[in-house]
Amino acid sequence: MDPKNLKDLIRAVREERADVGIGFDGDGDRIGVVDDRGRIVWGDELMILFWREILPKYPGAQAIVEVKCSQALVDEIRRLGGRPFFYRTGHSLIKAKMKEIGAVFTGEMSGHMFFADEWYGFDDAVYAAARLLRILSNTDRPLSELLADVPRYHATPEVRVPCPDDRKFAVVAELVRHFKERYEVVDVDGARVLFPDGWGLVRASNTQPVLVVRAEGTTPEALRRIQRTLEEALARFPEVGPVDWGVTAEAAR
Repeated sequence: MDPKNLKDLIRAVREERADVGIGFDGDGDRIGVVDDRGRIVWGDELMILFWREILPKYPGAQAIVEVKCSQALVDEIRRLGGRPFFYRTGHSLIKAKMKEIGAVFTGEMSGHMFFADEWYGFDDAVYAAARLLRILSNTDRPLSELLADVPRYHATPEVRVPCPDDRKFAVVAELVRHFKERYEVVDVDGARVLFPDGWGLVRASNTQPVLVVRAEGTTPEALRRIQRTLEEALARFPEVGPVDWGVTAEAAR
């Protein structure tokens, strides 16, 4: 969900002192959530909440993690006894992978949530909202408190960097080779470069002439260093546009 589209929902939650704010996209397959303090609950945070309900019933379950998601989600799945692995972005790709391995749940940063434990495995935002409300109805704790123990890393938004369609996949392939010379790299969908204190991602968009870039660090200093590393690597390609990081998310991200 684009944060700009949640401004009215945030305002309404604060004015009405609501327990939660819920929004849907135009075709009802993506959910946006605002907690009782008016803070956006991002897709990977929402997945943590759902996994905490689901994984105790399915110990050792495989857990698909979209390559753009926070390390906090990976760590929480492991803590709960699940077996996380990174996979490609794209709801049709993820649904197919879920069916292949018999996964019980997963989701995307964009707000697609796929429940196959008590539902049919497709992305239904109304059903996802009902599952969230069930969790909230079974506790006296507010949503903000339920997520208070999730590590608050510093992260960028998804940044789209211009790159011609006929070059974007070749550029990413070259970046994968470049980064593997020095770092551990998850290359299932672009290059998710792993650092001791964070990660950086460069992947080719499936639908647009752009590269999608993201970074996360345990501290502001770590994040900035990872950003510089990505910038320097991308600067080697004259066909790739400049990286405009925009506003970096706070630790509360």
